[in-house]
Amino acid sequence: MDSPEVTFTLAYLVFAVCFVFTPTEFHSAGLTVQNLLSGWLGSEDAAFVPYHLRRTSATLLCHSLLPLGYYVGMCFAASEKQLYSLSQAPEAWRLFLLLAVTLPTIASTLIYYWSCDQWARHPLARTLALYALPQSGWWAVASSVNTEFRRIDKFATGAPGARVIVTDTWVMKVTTYRVHAARQQDVHLTVTGSQQHALSADSSLPVQLLTIHVASASPGVRAFDIRLNSTEYGELCEKLRAPIRSAANVVIHQSLGDLFLETFASLVEVNPTYSVPSSQELEACIGCMQTRASVKLVKTCQEAAEGECQQCYCRPMWCLTCMGKWFASRQDPQRPDTWLASRVPCPTCRARFCILDVCAVR
Repeated sequence: MDSPEVTFTLAYLVFAVCFVFTPTEFHSAGLTVQNLLSGWLGSEDAAFVPYHLRRTSATLLCHSLLPLGYYVGMCFAASEKQLYSLSQAPEAWRLFLLLAVTLPTIASTLIYYWSCDQWARHPLARTLALYALPQSGWWAVASSVNTEFRRIDKFATGAPGARVIVTDTWVMKVTTYRVHAARQQDVHLTVTGSQQHALSADSSLPVQLLTIHVASASPGVRAFDIRLNSTEYGELCEKLRAPIRSAANVVIHQSLGDLFLETFASLVEVNPTYSVPSSQELEACIGCMQTRASVKLVKTCQEAAEGECQQCYCRPMWCLTCMGKWFASRQDPQRPDTWLASRVPCPTCRARFCILDVCAVR
């Protein structure tokens, strides 16, 4: 392949991936379906359901046009292949063009099917119709959803491609191509898993992401999973009427302190260990008096005479949890992004140390 072909292919591939899985930079630049078609889509706050009926349809159509856009671009980037002439284009490219035309054709047909009978065949409309009274239609339920979404006390969180919205009556998940909805009084919620990350995507803070399975007792309503930060779990529980069950192996950290202790322990695990002399017996932790001392401060971050950290000569006197709580207590609550890189004094001799100097006792 020639250089212009490679350059265009790589550039278009990056653009297509970012257009489908829109990062923050694309949102800031307004390169999203919602922004480009904002005049036709209308306002989400004014009419939540009609907005997402149009948004999901427009997103599906725009994304299906990406292969065709690549073919048109290659007509200029690789003009010597004569792709603009079907009779002279290579067979492989003719097959690709067929695929590129078929995708938006299928998408357009599906969207037309959804829009028939005032969008009554759209997946969101069909879900809402399951909750409609016999004497009313799905639009009556949609009107109720629109009204509740306009209220300021709703719970809303998550990235644009996986938003979680909880109103007084509804639990909803907004994705790129679909809106899942279930009525609160019919749902069973279960925390099925959690993921711990030392750093979040938006800051240098530890984060725990919870996965909650939402299953409706109403027949025909498809179950779905929502994901949210554990620090938002308490706010979610306040908005929900039904209790959330938790799997036995899931521990939820609802505060920044809990998340820090989890991260602190994981970082200490990869530090060098300290071997206790055979003549020395470990005593109970002087912080909690519940477990034996399990960590020793040994300067390992730098050479002995370098840096701000100092060598601590205290014997093992603290357990890992209490040392982590001491480390966290010496931090600035307004600057949690500096916690992991900070240095604090030893609780006994005041020698300064960092997380890299906390060694597990073996």
